[in-house]
Amino acid sequence: MPEEPPFIDEHTVFVKASSAAVWRALVRVYGGRGSVRSSGIEVYGHLVGAEPRRCSGEPLAEGSTLPGFEVAESVPGRLVRFTGRHRFSRYALVLALEERNGGTVLGARTYAEFPGPAGRAYRRLVIASGAHAALLTRHLHAVRRRAEVSGPAR
Repeated sequence: MPEEPPFIDEHTVFVKASSAAVWRALVRVYGGRGSVRSSGIEVYGHLVGAEPRRCSGEPLAEGSTLPGFEVAESVPGRLVRFTGRHRFSRYALVLALEERNGGTVLGARTYAEFPGPAGRAYRRLVIASGAHAALLTRHLHAVRRRAEVSGPAR
């Protein structure tokens, strides 16, 4: 397994639902109809030369793919680690669930390297601009909304 790229950032959200409900919501956000998987990211992936290029497999199952991401590790209800690369970066996104009293903390840790001048420019465009943080926060809040509607904490 290749070494994890350098740490970039971490975002968390508290979800008033069980980790099982949060996992089901992750599956829907990253694999169902109206999800990241069906949102047209294949066009963006093609533009930046993302690998893998297409969706395959069952959502969040090890070895399944989204444009630009492969599920490198999956522990249902606990953790999913996506890895990928494109012309400007090599990266990993780790989503971890931790049950707490009254709900679940969903955390997203990003790791990435941006080699060469084009990579540095891409980092400024995506990371330094705040675009990455905004998109990731939007995904976390979408998971929270779905999980709280379908499976409130007991």
